[in-house]
Amino acid sequence: MLAALALRALWPGVPAEAGTTPAGRAGELLAFGWLAVVAVVLVFVDAAVHRLPDRLTLAAYLGTTALLAVSALADGRLADLLTAGLGGLALVAFYLLLFLVNPAGMGLGDVKFAGSLGTALGWLGWDTLVTGAFLGLVAGALYGAALMLLRRAGRKSEIPFGPFMALGALAAVLTAL
Repeated sequence: MLAALALRALWPGVPAEAGTTPAGRAGELLAFGWLAVVAVVLVFVDAAVHRLPDRLTLAAYLGTTALLAVSALADGRLADLLTAGLGGLALVAFYLLLFLVNPAGMGLGDVKFAGSLGTALGWLGWDTLVTGAFLGLVAGALYGAALMLLRRAGRKSEIPFGPFMALGALAAVLTAL
């Protein structure tokens, strides 16, 4: 994710958003870089212990949001910042609904992680947000189906979902560029 955004921000042949400044592009790059670094840690923790710790999900959200705010202020992209915030709220609401429908199937850590991913994806647009959420769900479902086909899991088995959320977000960011 970070490499793709660095390419977008720095490579002369890749057009930047109209009206962006070097400070705004740097803020955007730092925001996505921060999220990428924290997401990698979250993925490994979730894979190991099936938990997404509050400290890390909060750090992912606050860092991403603050750096996107810097970018928005530098470039006068307050509408994009609003879209990012609404995207974060929308993805949290969606994952909270999944949690409320089946608490055994989704953890609150996933709901909290959705805030930072939704904010980042929302910054890139609603299409990117929907694509990232959909791809994460599909990746998790395919993994679960593969485990069941291999008889390594049953319908009630728990799998860490954070890695699939991050994978879906990464794929959506790459397709948005």
